[in-house]
Amino acid sequence: MNISRRMMMAVISAGLMVGAVASAATAQTVEDIKSAGTVKIGMLVDFPPFGIMNTSNEPDGYDADVAKLLGVDWGVKVQIVPVTGPNRIPYLQSNQVDLLVASLGITEERAKSVDFSKPYAGISIGVFGATDVSVAKPEDLSGKTIGVARASTQDTAVTKIAPKDAKIQRFDDDSSAVQALLSGQVELIGVSNVVAAQIEKAAPGRFNQKLQLSQQVQGIAVRKGSTELLAAVNAFVDKVKANGDLSKIHEKWLGAPLPDFVAEGKK
Repeated sequence: MNISRRMMMAVISAGLMVGAVASAATAQTVEDIKSAGTVKIGMLVDFPPFGIMNTSNEPDGYDADVAKLLGVDWGVKVQIVPVTGPNRIPYLQSNQVDLLVASLGITEERAKSVDFSKPYAGISIGVFGATDVSVAKPEDLSGKTIGVARASTQDTAVTKIAPKDAKIQRFDDDSSAVQALLSGQVELIGVSNVVAAQIEKAAPGRFNQKLQLSQQVQGIAVRKGSTELLAAVNAFVDKVKANGDLSKIHEKWLGAPLPDFVAEGKK
């Protein structure tokens, strides 16, 4: 009797596991979301300015504004679900959210797990410095002192292109590198466009980008096989790029219009 009970429980457990996998793999359409009246969107809240918690303890930032605009376009309520870097894709796959607007960079590896929309945002890495410092090509970094956050993407990118006589000064984080630039401790720094926007706010007109080193576009993610939903998301992205709404959001949070590599970007 005990053996039978155990076998039955094993069969039930196996069935539940198969059901969970099937559920996670279920494709979704925009009509499903419209019928529900609410779209659940996963978003990072610890990645400013893309995702933050505002003074009212509500999700805010670039991604939140994009999510809200999507809700308006589809005529549904938006429920923003805070996620983390590691759990954002599992949240989507397990149906805890309908979409991810979560600063998710489009990569071949991630595309094995989710389907990506056309780019709606992006991060670029560049070399920044005072407007009177002349740098137009990597060779112009010769003899210059360049600050970077240690072991960061920008550290790798700057180290790769800097001449041998350039001095690369490594700091614990971007904030320290920025302070070194503002105080004149270094002539240039390697940073993302997100940090560059913060520099512009702190010291308007004093610094500009000299070189662009790398770019990564971000996409809205849907569950694999959700062809109709992906088409609707892409139509939304095309619309807000064409009418300027996406550029306004970028201007609001990053202090500059939507970059060309995002505006013209393809998956």
